[in-house]
Parts: sequence; C-alpha cells; structure tokens
Amino acid sequence: MIFTTSNEQQIYYEWQGNLQSTKTIVFLNGLTQSTLAWFFVLPYFKENYKILLLDFVFQGQSSKDSEWKNFDEHAQDLNELLVYEKIEELTVCGLSYGSLVAQHFAILYPQKTKRLILMATFAHKTPYYEAIELSWWRALEIGGYNLMLDIMLPSVLSEGYFSKPIIPIELMKESRKDLNQNAEAIFKLMRATKERKDFRNDLQKINCPTLIIQGEKDLLLPVHLASEVHKNIANSKLIIIASAGHTLNLEHVEEVSQLILEFIK
Repeated sequence: MIFTTSNEQQIYYEWQGNLQSTKTIVFLNGLTQSTLAWFFVLPYFKENYKILLLDFVFQGQSSKDSEWKNFDEHAQDLNELLVYEKIEELTVCGLSYGSLVAQHFAILYPQKTKRLILMATFAHKTPYYEAIELSWWRALEIGGYNLMLDIMLPSVLSEGYFSKPIIPIELMKESRKDLNQNAEAIFKLMRATKERKDFRNDLQKINCPTLIIQGEKDLLLPVHLASEVHKNIANSKLIIIASAGHTLNLEHVEEVSQLILEFIK
C-alpha cells in the first residue's frame, strides 16, 4: 500500500499478521533494508499481533526524490501514517537506523509509544564508527551500492553468519541490488546519521518500558554504545546476544524474537 505524507512523499507500507488484533507492533528497517528484511521474524508475531512494516522515504519502494530528512522528520512520517490508519498506541521496534527513528518517535509521541525495542542501537558516534561510516560513504561514491555492500557486510554480519548464513551471501547481494541502486537516496539516509548530534541526554526524556538488544559481535556498534543508551533510558533493560553481529533480524532470529515476545507480553 502507498501512503502520501503531508509533504507529498509516498511511503510504501504493508500490514501483516492478525489484522483483528488490538495489539500493534511496527518494525523499522536498517539503513539499506526494506520491509523484506523482517521475513524471518514475522512468523513469531503473526498469530497474536497486527504488524506494520514500512519503507522510510529513500528506502525500498518509497519516494527517493526529496530533500534529505532528519530522524525527527522520519518519525513524523510514521506518525502521519499511524493517524491515517487510526492507530493510537503501539509497540515500536527498530533496528540500527530504524532504532534511531524509534528513539525520536518515542520522544516526540510518548502517548503512542506503549513499548520501545531498540536493536543494534546507539546514541553517539565514536571515531571508530565514523571511520566505518566514511568507508561506506566513499565506497558508495566510487562504486555505487554494489561496492558499498561488499564493504558493509563484514561490519554488519558476524563471522558465524558467514559460516552458516540464513540467506546465502550472494543471494542476499542479488536480492538487495534492485532496491538500492539509487545512490543519492542512500546518501540522503546516511546524511541523517552523519548530521545527528550526541543524543544521550535526549534519551532521558523516554519513559516507556524499553528493551535494548545488542549483538556481542557487532563490529559496527560495539556493546558499549548500547550500554550508553541503556544508561540514559531509566526504564530500560539491555540484553546482549552471544556471538551475534549487527543484523539481528537475520542472526539469532528465534532468540531475538522470543526476547521481544516476552517483553511485550
């Protein structure tokens, strides 16, 4: 389905799961992911939850031709969609880039955020993170998304994933190419992170129950970054997944999904 925002931008979204349920959960994508990224997670929630998936502007099947958006603006887009769909309260679950949108949404719309789940998350950048960010930016400039993905994968997937992939690496690359060939759209997404200031103090405004899930082997966002998020959200719990990397919707799927289910029940 397509929703047109107040800024005349189109957002692709879909409903999954139990459409009669009064319990709604939204899953928010990582940087170059799309709604397809939640395929392996959905079976754990389909029976009892109404599930909202969407591509942010510049992602997947959504608009890609506007000015870049900061995370408040992404959160505002989500809120407009919720108003349109008459959803007054929900659980917000975001991974990486999506977790930053979720942080901002919880602050801007506390009355709508029943529970918050932040996967592979952070609130401030380190020189190490900025070095990785720069390598992705340069790869996108020089070789487009194909080169960027080659550079990204060792940072976002654990060594264990490469040994036993849920999706073979070459198939993953092939399946994501068509949705990410617009390099300018990816630059606009990355700019939101590049321009974001240290957000740790802002997190103290979040007061809903919050679950933070971080991979022990996350090279892009080491555990100490998630610990800072945990430290600044009073009503939060941090769980570290042993041997997991950054892309938690593809790694340790059953363990991650069960943790979320226990939390939202």
